[in-house]
Amino acid sequence: MTQRRTFSGTAASVREARRFVRDAIGSVPESIGEAVAIAASELATNSVRHAGTDFTVEVERTAEWVRIGVRDTGGGVPTLRLPPSSEPTGRGLLLVRELADDWGVDEPDEGPGKCVWFAIRVTSQRDEKGVSA
Repeated sequence: MTQRRTFSGTAASVREARRFVRDAIGSVPESIGEAVAIAASELATNSVRHAGTDFTVEVERTAEWVRIGVRDTGGGVPTLRLPPSSEPTGRGLLLVRELADDWGVDEPDEGPGKCVWFAIRVTSQRDEKGVSA
């Protein structure tokens, strides 16, 4: 099942996107739901902060996986950063990497924008990251 919704590129939309994702993934163990919500919030925040455009959240749910994509039309491609502890920001993709089983960035063949996505397994066993259902 896939659900999609577009949000305005404002800070208030991050909370709305998080709520949309939680509703769209349906019944999952609480630890999975929280991981999905946090990672989706990080991607929505990055879209608002760096792209400054409306963004679309796509939620794909299967029996085994949840895949979330956040698409915007802003320029540039996000990169994983390792900021020093003195920097208050710049850790969003690090959080996504730690919470997700897989993640990446897809660029369109034509035009501006990108889709940053992550996938989290919702079956009973998680990987060695220590998160269990």
